[in-house]
Amino acid sequence: MVNGLDRGARRIVFGALSTVTVVVLLFGYRTSTEGPGTTAALPAVTPATTTESSDTTPRSTPSTPSAPKATRSATAVPSTKTVVTGDQEQTQWGPVQVELTITGGSITSVAVPVYPNGNGRDAQINSFALPQLVQETISAQSASIDMISGATVTSDGYLRSLQSALDKAGL
Repeated sequence: MVNGLDRGARRIVFGALSTVTVVVLLFGYRTSTEGPGTTAALPAVTPATTTESSDTTPRSTPSTPSAPKATRSATAVPSTKTVVTGDQEQTQWGPVQVELTITGGSITSVAVPVYPNGNGRDAQINSFALPQLVQETISAQSASIDMISGATVTSDGYLRSLQSALDKAGL
């Protein structure tokens, strides 16, 4: 009987220590679900010169007039370049913001000055997904683009910010 109590007591102690170990490991595990973390600019996607997230008004600057085509008259009106910043959209992993450059009514470049970048996994996903989203936006000339598999949350925030920028630009 004494051996039975020792064996039972050992099982209880072992069970308690195992439980404590598992709880400590679970609380010590850090995931990207712990909040937005930090955000950073995405210089590899576009060479945006402004990263002011509070600026949401369209800005116009004249661009260099292109050489007239054979069907144009020599008095062609130069196109204007407008930069429009979409709303900063909050996602589960952090904010996303899109900035469009529009020339002559067409999207000529897309910048993503704010995107989730709180950890290595976020950076890995967004370095793959954002260039694809940018390219699809320029090709489609609208917000009617596909989301990127594996980056659904960022894609959703990107699309919402893109749509707000298009609305501000009147496109």
